[in-house]
Amino acid sequence: MELLTGVVRDYAWGSRTALAELLGLAADGRPQAELWLGAHPGAPASVAGEPMDAVVGRDPAGVLGPRVRERFGDRLPYLLKVLAASAPLSVQVHPSEEQAREGFAREEESGVPADAPHRSYKDPHHKPEMVVALTPFEALCGFRDPAVAAAALRRMDVPAAARLVEVLSGDDAPAAIREALSYLLSGTEEVAQLVEDVSAACAEDAAEDGPAGSVEAAGEPVPGGPAPLPDELGGPDGGVAGAAGERGRMEEVPDEPVDGAVDPDRRTVAELAAHHPGDPGVLVALLLHRVRLEPGEAVWLPAGNVHAYLSGTGVELMAASDNVLRGGLTTKHVDVAELQRVVDARPVAVPRVEPVAGEGSLVWRPGPDEVELWRLEPARSDVAGPVDGPRVVLCTAGEVDLAAGAGGALRLGRGGAALVRDDDGPLRVAGDGVAWVAAVPR
Repeated sequence: MELLTGVVRDYAWGSRTALAELLGLAADGRPQAELWLGAHPGAPASVAGEPMDAVVGRDPAGVLGPRVRERFGDRLPYLLKVLAASAPLSVQVHPSEEQAREGFAREEESGVPADAPHRSYKDPHHKPEMVVALTPFEALCGFRDPAVAAAALRRMDVPAAARLVEVLSGDDAPAAIREALSYLLSGTEEVAQLVEDVSAACAEDAAEDGPAGSVEAAGEPVPGGPAPLPDELGGPDGGVAGAAGERGRMEEVPDEPVDGAVDPDRRTVAELAAHHPGDPGVLVALLLHRVRLEPGEAVWLPAGNVHAYLSGTGVELMAASDNVLRGGLTTKHVDVAELQRVVDARPVAVPRVEPVAGEGSLVWRPGPDEVELWRLEPARSDVAGPVDGPRVVLCTAGEVDLAAGAGGALRLGRGGAALVRDDDGPLRVAGDGVAWVAAVPR
């Protein structure tokens, strides 16, 4: 059991304060978007100055253990992150394992450089992911009924949207979604004008609505402003009220305006157009559910699920991959053909994930073999964590004392992280803080 130092990624959409405060560092005014706590070669965390992928490679039997090695080979199969967004991320989708293997092999055979900006596949692995909110967190995720998107466009009363409305009104929902997506990402002047017209109509509404309808006035994170600090995760006692049900279910932003409220779809367009004027992703967003997570609530994004995080801070756990196919709200490469091949165009319900509650613990097991996330809050006595395999621990509040049979003991303060090896034995956590533990399901 050893201290782990993560890597901060400085993407432009990141908060300027949240990660710095979590890690106890002075904010330097630059965006800090993600803290990576894993062994992915793109940005491996380090143990005593040694990159974590090298640590795993040097002693895979001790770090991973036989169970994990048999299933995944000599690599850490998951990547734990803290994500802090103060502006929308790109509209994106991740491939399945088979699609990733094929795409990676194809680009390797074609001689596409690994760091080429137009490369789509950085590795041969899938990247299903889950995010658990540490602060109020907003996201777009999963296709909704295209008829609902068509109704939203009709309410905007933009004549140029007639063709898109007709496409979305088709009887075959997946086919309608595919055709709409293809149309919006076609790069034509017609689509560019449509984005401009719809954005202008929604901006006028937002201006007329004034402060009462703004994101800030609603008590939500303001795009472009600092993300709230992941402090005590829901209350003065450090509890995750949302996960325990005390604050109700995750909010699904309604598909139609409530009397006296801002039209949620106009609000989405106005927000996204302010960050990415003229980007077709502004309208792709109308095909997706918009959700607001309270602290402790989670969504699971499997292969093919189109999504975009909008604002807030959360713990993110995914299969260890960096394969991202983008579809808008970005200046990076958009591979329309490959995105269309990977997308699952079926309408879905909001992909929420509920934890299993135990004594001092909440455990999210969204389904795939690689990922399992524990939230441990010892309070009155120590609590048991995952018993074997590689475990990455992050403290987000107070202090926690980690103990493992062969691995000794280690204390973590807020922002501290540790690698617990398989040969350290079963993990127990004590103290007055909150620890998040990534593990491989048994």
